[in-house]
Amino acid sequence: MGLPVDPQAARRKRGFLLAVLGLHLLFGAGLMVRRALPAPEKPAPIQVSLIANTSKPAAPAPLPTPPAPHLPKLAPMPAPVIPPLVTTPVTAPAPLAAQVISSEPPAARAPAQTAAAAPNPAPMLAVVTPPAPPAVHQIPAHAVRYLAEPRLNMPLLSRRSGEQGLVQLRILVDAQGRLKEASVKKSSGYERLDKAALEDIKSARFSPYLLQGQPVEWETTAQLSYELER
Repeated sequence: MGLPVDPQAARRKRGFLLAVLGLHLLFGAGLMVRRALPAPEKPAPIQVSLIANTSKPAAPAPLPTPPAPHLPKLAPMPAPVIPPLVTTPVTAPAPLAAQVISSEPPAARAPAQTAAAAPNPAPMLAVVTPPAPPAVHQIPAHAVRYLAEPRLNMPLLSRRSGEQGLVQLRILVDAQGRLKEASVKKSSGYERLDKAALEDIKSARFSPYLLQGQPVEWETTAQLSYELER
């Protein structure tokens, strides 16, 4: 007993066979057309030959020489005529009736003429020299008078590390008793103590220093001692 045949599968199979057959027919027709066409001709090679130019260039023709310019002949110049010299008689001047005599002596007239002939001198400009700044007065350390002594603050790290010592500062104080400058003159050997001394001296207040009854700017050495027992 045979298997049932699917009509759709049969149609697909016939379509596939027809497509394969069509492709074979197209391929065969293409081969026939290609054989029937004539083969393209190859282009002939072009030969190029270089011919050396052995002929020499013709020399340029010489330029014609221009004719010499024709100058007209000049007539000779006549000799100059010198007129005869005529002398004019000179008449002597008449004598003066009276001679004017100046009453001023020659010695008195000479300075006046010299003064009139001398030009006016240029004015001298006065050069004003500014006064020199007053010198800073140096005073000993024991002569310093404090209105408020500096407050010493021992750094905590210096206390823990056992650092102590004496710091000498150079201080400059103005006439009103205000601190102007401060610098380390002699170190204590510890940088932390030196920095603390520069800050602590700013808390001090000084009494004005009088010189002949006038307050002056002064400079001295301040000593700040940092000890662990304090």
